[in-house]
Amino acid sequence: MELRDRIAVVTGGASGIGEGLALRFKAEGARHVVVADRDEAGAKAVAGRIGGTGVGIDVADEGAIEELVAETERSQGPIDLFVSNAGYVTVGGVEAPTEDLQRMWEVHVLAHLHAARAVLPGMIERGEGYLLNTASAAGLLTQLGSLHYSVTKHAAIALAEWLAVTHGPQGIRVSVLCPQAVETKIGANSPSKELRQQNDVGVASQDGVLQADEVAGCVIEAVAEERFWVLPHPEVAVYAKRKAGDVDRWIGGMMRFQDRLFEGREKPGDWLVRGR
Repeated sequence: MELRDRIAVVTGGASGIGEGLALRFKAEGARHVVVADRDEAGAKAVAGRIGGTGVGIDVADEGAIEELVAETERSQGPIDLFVSNAGYVTVGGVEAPTEDLQRMWEVHVLAHLHAARAVLPGMIERGEGYLLNTASAAGLLTQLGSLHYSVTKHAAIALAEWLAVTHGPQGIRVSVLCPQAVETKIGANSPSKELRQQNDVGVASQDGVLQADEVAGCVIEAVAEERFWVLPHPEVAVYAKRKAGDVDRWIGGMMRFQDRLFEGREKPGDWLVRGR
């Protein structure tokens, strides 16, 4: 899909990857870009820079997603590309509260489902449409130190795969964005001191920290080619192949990496050993 004259919606668009995508879509000639975020002021600020529409929204609210889609189609026309991008990260293992997992599940998985439910009927009727869901390299590999992030990002990729297989014959294209480290507010916004320290160490930054506009460039190329995996860090494809080729060896390597990463610091799960 080419972006010229298209209508796009980007959630999580007030900063980071979402902001980079919104700006790049407009530069590529998109007719209108709707920027949605829980940070309404931030969404409107980004939208103001590109002549788009800024909306405050909680992506975990299915009714709000439905209204976002309906209002966009009333005021602008059919949505060609819906980017479900909102997300965040926490630190913790099995000891972390189930409520934290439920909230992350709502943002990282159900939000993608809500978006698909809202836009697919119209897209299928027109015989074309594009869903771009942001997941993470953690969804193809794992996230050391964060059980909830790893589980929900794996699920996000599984959902995208299902949508691609099921609705591809109806003209729907699906891509899933799986970056490693990107310069965003995902860690800075966390209340967790441990998370900020972990980001400094660099769980996902071993292959470099990209800027949001670099990720946006990769997305434009992938959408033009209608590729399913969008991998701004190409090394991720190599790691995924290694994992698939010998998963036991891969797990052993990740355990060694985890030991080096958390050397001298407590990691999720250590409390279980202390408690025995």
